[in-house]
Amino acid sequence: MSEQDERLRYRLLTGPDDRTFCERVSQALAEGYRLHGGPSVTFDGQRVVVAQAVVLDGAPDAVVRPV
Repeated sequence: MSEQDERLRYRLLTGPDDRTFCERVSQALAEGYRLHGGPSVTFDGQRVVVAQAVVLDGAPDAVVRPV
């Protein structure tokens, strides 16, 4: 499995508050991730930007690397 194919146990998805962001979160949920807390929302002066943490519980193929 390549590093790009490894599923991380924690991901923070960020981006403009649009359909593409919602599709990315929906895809993560379809892959077995679950939401971790609520979304964070800010305004960068031009657009609304959101962040949503997702976690993967007990996945045998999830990657945990020491920092």
